[in-house]
Amino acid sequence: MMRKVIETSGTSSRCRKNVFEKRPHVHFPNTFQENYPHAMPDLAEPVSDPALAPSILLVEDEPGIVDFLKRGLQAEGFLVEAALDGVEGERRALCESFDMVVLDLMLPGTPGMEVLSKLRDVKPDLPVIVLTARGEIEDRVAGLDAGAVDYLVKPFSLAELLARVRAQLRVAAQTSTTTLECAGIEVNLLTRKVRRAGTSVALSTTEFELLVYLMRHRGQVLSREQILSAVWGYQHDPATNVVDVYVGYLRRKLSRSDTPAPIFTVRRVGYRLGDGA
Repeated sequence: MMRKVIETSGTSSRCRKNVFEKRPHVHFPNTFQENYPHAMPDLAEPVSDPALAPSILLVEDEPGIVDFLKRGLQAEGFLVEAALDGVEGERRALCESFDMVVLDLMLPGTPGMEVLSKLRDVKPDLPVIVLTARGEIEDRVAGLDAGAVDYLVKPFSLAELLARVRAQLRVAAQTSTTTLECAGIEVNLLTRKVRRAGTSVALSTTEFELLVYLMRHRGQVLSREQILSAVWGYQHDPATNVVDVYVGYLRRKLSRSDTPAPIFTVRRVGYRLGDGA
């Protein structure tokens, strides 16, 4: 089966060229629904504060599984992004901020084991759950020894995957920080207090959630659609300017007489929080 790696911009030369790789076809039984039923299991209550929801990067090249997992994880309350090949998956995992990666091993472009090894070198605290058709004992041992925190073989139970995700996030949360810092802004996630350059900033609930979402994705350009979905919890309405209005509120409250708020407009796209224009 031929796979074409998605072309990306602003990456290294090996990410900009088209790469083709022959790989063995992984056969799933004729009835995809038998192994991955569309009826979702009873899920836990979604995270009440969308801006504080854990973010997961799904690196998987089978579109059917990607769609199924995104729906299942989002129904559980997680923020989910997907990469369809190893090159894009590695780039996004290293350059963006995620709370967990769910990684297939049999990927076009960069093999999953190489991606896993790179993540362990650069981001050793980022939990990675391997989700793959390779079920031999040797494969499981190799994946866990390479740095995966868990290993699940396809076909799998969605309920089991969700339980493993929750378990690993609980472990990570016990050692993670309770504050976010960027561009002179400090946010305490427990007390919900915000400071800029040592001065307290009073924010409304929605302003706080928006700021947390921007800080969790600091340095990234976020579209209005992404922000609207994550903070307000509904899909893009072309008639609303609520994102622009609340970004304006945040800018005014975070600005200082000699320093504007570090929230930058990216024309025709959205916003970015970080240092520099």
